[in-house]
Amino acid sequence: MPYISIECGVISDEQKERLIKQITETSSEIMNVPAEFFSVTIKELPDKNFGIGGKTIDKVKAEYIKETSKIK
Repeated sequence: MPYISIECGVISDEQKERLIKQITETSSEIMNVPAEFFSVTIKELPDKNFGIGGKTIDKVKAEYIKETSKIK
């Protein structure tokens, strides 16, 4: 039984449903394994719990919003 684990930021219920459906369908097609054999879990991480480039995601997002608001 294939098991797929996804770690990401907080996403909506609709996004989770789409992600699970599409990842299962694509993986089933590629691996030639029936979709009903797949298990998928989503682990949501708050923005303060992971980072990029030495900064937490909440700070990266805040800087991005600040910079893009200057451009407008």
